[in-house]
This record gives sequence, C-alpha cells and structure tokens, in this order.
Amino acid sequence: MANWYVAAKKAEFNKIAQKFGISPVLARIIRNRDIITEEEIEVFLNGTTKELYSPFLLKDMDKAVEIVREKIKDGKKIRVIGDYDIDGVCSTYILQKGLKKQGAVVDAVIPHRIKDGYGLNDELIKEAKSAGVDTIITCDNGIAALEQIALGKELGMTIIITDHHEVPYEEAGGEKKYLLPEADAVIDPKQENCPYPYKGICGGVVAYKFVQAFYGLEELDFSKGGQELQLLKELFCFAAFATIGDVMELTGENRIIVKYGLSFMEKTENPGLKALIFANGLAGSRLTPYHVGFVLGPCVNATGRLDTAERALRLFSSEDEKEAAVIAGDLKALNDSRKDLTASGLQKAVELVENTDLKEDSVLVVYLPDCHESLAGIIAGRLREKYGKPSFVLTKGEEEAKGSGRSIDAFHMYDNMTKVKDLFLKYGGHKLAAGLSIKEDRIEEFRRRINQISCLTEKDFEETIHIDVPMPIAYGTMEFVKEMERLEPYGTGNKRPLFAEKNISFSKGRLLGKDKRVLKCLLKDERGYEIEAVYFGDTKKMLEDFEEQFGSSQIEFFLSGQKNRIKATIAYYPDINEFRGQKSLQLVITNYCF
Repeated sequence: MANWYVAAKKAEFNKIAQKFGISPVLARIIRNRDIITEEEIEVFLNGTTKELYSPFLLKDMDKAVEIVREKIKDGKKIRVIGDYDIDGVCSTYILQKGLKKQGAVVDAVIPHRIKDGYGLNDELIKEAKSAGVDTIITCDNGIAALEQIALGKELGMTIIITDHHEVPYEEAGGEKKYLLPEADAVIDPKQENCPYPYKGICGGVVAYKFVQAFYGLEELDFSKGGQELQLLKELFCFAAFATIGDVMELTGENRIIVKYGLSFMEKTENPGLKALIFANGLAGSRLTPYHVGFVLGPCVNATGRLDTAERALRLFSSEDEKEAAVIAGDLKALNDSRKDLTASGLQKAVELVENTDLKEDSVLVVYLPDCHESLAGIIAGRLREKYGKPSFVLTKGEEEAKGSGRSIDAFHMYDNMTKVKDLFLKYGGHKLAAGLSIKEDRIEEFRRRINQISCLTEKDFEETIHIDVPMPIAYGTMEFVKEMERLEPYGTGNKRPLFAEKNISFSKGRLLGKDKRVLKCLLKDERGYEIEAVYFGDTKKMLEDFEEQFGSSQIEFFLSGQKNRIKATIAYYPDINEFRGQKSLQLVITNYCF
C-alpha cells in the first residue's frame, strides 16, 4: 500500500507569486523543492548559463590546465581514456574535440567492456606507453585506479584525472581515510577540500569544465558568438546528454545545463548527434530528458554493451553526414536487439526471485551466469523498479563474475559495498549505482553479508507518493499547463509536480493499445466538471482494484459507458494531448486510492 504525503512547507506564496509574476500554486511547488531565497527562486525560474559555477573552483583545475598547455606547446602526445557508458563516451568526446581544436596531438581510447572492464587497467597504461603517449587524461574514471596510476608514474608518464565518482576510502575507528591516486592533477568535485559548490555533476560536465577552463572562460555567455564559444556550445549538448544519461539530479546547475543543452541539441550541427536524433524519428521535435534517457541514450549505451563504445565515439566525431547516418542506424539496430535480450534476462531474474528465498532478502543479489554481462545494469534497474529494493545482477565472465547494482534512496550503494570490499576483485560507483567483479564462489557470501549490513526496514520499501498541492481538477487549464513549463526539465531530483483530488467519478472508459495497457476515461468532480484522462500504469491491476471495491457489474458499466458507482481519490497532473494537429487538455492519472 502506498503512502500519500501532501507537502506542507510554509512560505508567503502570494507575495512570491506577485514578485515573480507567477501563480501562488507555482510558488508553492517551487517551495516544495526547497528553493527558498529570492536569489534561488530567480535562478530557478530565469537562470542562464551565465549562472553556472566557474570551472576554476574545481580543485587542481589551474594545475591541470597549465600542465596540458605545456604539453601541447611541446608537441607531446596526449591520450584521453574514458568509459563505455553514455557519460564516458560524452566526456571522452568533449575532451578530445576540445583539446584537438587547440592544436593538441590527442587520441582517445574507450575500454572494451568485456576485454578491459571498467576504468583503467595495467594493459591500457602499458599500451599508452608503447604508443609513445606522454600524458593520459582520464574522464569518468580514474579516481579509484590507485595501482594503475602508480604504474603510469613509474613508467614516466604524466597523468591527469577528471572524474566525478566517490573517492575510495578506508575506515578505522569510525573515521574515513580517503585514498587519492598519486596523479599529477586530480579534478573530482567529491574529493576532500574541493571548493566546488555543487558536487552532483557527472563526468561529462567535469570534462566540459576542463575544456572551458582551458579556453580561459570563467563564465559562459553564448550570446557573444565567436568560434570558441560556438565549439563550447556544441560540446554543451554532450555535457547535458551525459548528465541525463548518468541519471544525475536535475537540481542546481545540472538543471540549467540540461535545460539549455536540450535546446541546443534540437538545433545541433554535429553530424553524429543530428543523425542519431533523425534515426530515432525525433527530428524537429522538442527534446526532453525522456528522449535522451530512454530513446537516444540507450543507443549509445547499446554499442558499449553489445559491441564497442568506440563506434558511439566515432559517431559523435564524424564530420561526414553519410557516415554518421550509417553509424546512427547501426546503433539503433543494436539497441533494438538489446531490448529483446534485456526482456529475456529480466524474465529469468524475476523467476529466480519469485521461486527462491531471494524474495525474502532486503537487497537482491541475482546471479544470471548466461546473461550478457553488459545487460546487468539494465536488469538490476528493472528489478529495483519492480521490487523497490537495491538490486545487484551478476553474470559469468571469463575469469570471474561481473555485475552492476542499482539502488534506492535509503541504501547508499557505494558506502555499503565498501563495508564488504574484501569480497571484491574490483568495485566502484556512487549512491545509486555501482559496478563490481567478484569470484564466482563468493557470490553467496556477498548476498549474505550485504543483507546483514543493509539495516533496511519495511518503511524503506514502501512507495511514497508526494503530492505538491491538493487541487480541483478544474484548475488544470491550458494556461496553467503552459505556466508549469517553467519548472522543466523534469527528472531525478526535479520530479513533475503532482496534484490530488478526492471523490472523482470515473464516468466511462476504454482500454487502448495492442496489450490494453492504456486506459482512457472521462472523469467528473463533485461540482460536475468533466475532463478526459489517461492512465499508463498497470491497467489490469487498476480494474481488479475497482472490481474488488465496487463489484464486477460496475466495471462492465464503466467500460461500456454506462452510469456507475466508481469513485476514487486520484493523483494527477494536467497535460496537453496533441492529435492530428489538434490540442486538447487532459489529465494524466499517476495513482489512485479509495
């Protein structure tokens, strides 16, 4: 049973509304997001790229920029080493393109998911040395590669880390001792004594900040024009792409990055990004975080999962439209194939949970030896969604088991894994996601110990529905929907606002779609106001709940458009439905109760 909470945060809503020219309802929603001061409200509503923090606030930024300037001046060979996910590919592209435009002799390597695994390894360091590389710049990895960095330094190489992951630590006597690699410069907002105010940026944004600093720009004002700013505008798209793809919170400067990055993406001149948008039928569309997170992004991830992420990097680097169109088509086809494999793997995982004592665990650890290891993270995410529990999915590798985890807010994945780190051959991540490798014969011990230390309670697993404002359905006008756009982009940390009203009658309804997974219906409030609504949730369960509450005859009446007794409290948001060029108001029902 879900818990419904109505936000009750106090503020002078009418005063805020008057000052900023918004409705009191919008003022209340903004307050619910803990945006309190007038300065914070101004930035939230009207913030531009000029409000982004200076890259020089990142610790070691000055040092890293100076090192690379000297290397370029001396003609030294630089290699960027990234990662095979969206964030890794985008940050690799940002660094390589940004430095190449400044005359750097630079190439890029993205580790192969299966051959190399995550992040730096000894072979990548040795290969770089053999290829005559003088300087390695990591992106979206490196903070945990203490031994590999040490090897690189022994071989006489210069190494700069740009990363955003948690810094490894040892705990003794209740205190954490952080373990930083001995690199020439370490740029990571999560390291100790880094004054950068916003710690929640992804690897792509850290890489972007490095390029911005390298170009000597403390502030981004894209209205000024010029070749350098035009390049930084193109790269800004990829910083936004990475932010969404790595599921960063859309708060603070991340929200500004995504808001403007999406608008730049719609008009991008990058042949690869343009081709990817076209291949997915989104050319000319208003792009949202959904499009990047669930349509475009998975195509980039699919190549790193089933092939090599070098192809995604080649797509973004391509300057030939025909080549870009071919690669984009291949990436979409790979992603379509990945969907089928994921569905099969998820089915096996659910069967394991349902038919064994795994379902009693607070933290799910599921071993799928025959599953393609690249799909572990996606399946772990789906298990977390289905069961509301932290979930790890492990697969059989050539020498050891490898896997990924996806978590819930109540369980800090990286911190809890650190408590059992003696079990792992390698691990890394952050609060909500992690990766690991482990010997096959220690998987059961991992399952037992991670559950022993989880400290999760029944309350941590309960679904919580946060209502912003109890609001009559008649208030959701076209004008209000338009005003709500000022809260976008929506995503993690900035959820779409939810409203609620009691005693709503479900006048008539019909099931749509091949699998009858969409319910279209007419709603009526106690004052007689009627509006069309749609429900995209589990329609089968919804009708079962209605039947249990009101009887089967009422369901028949409801679906045949006859008068019935079905009433419920609904959580909803107003939206605009566009069909064949015609726009109409509708409500989207997200939850219901009796």
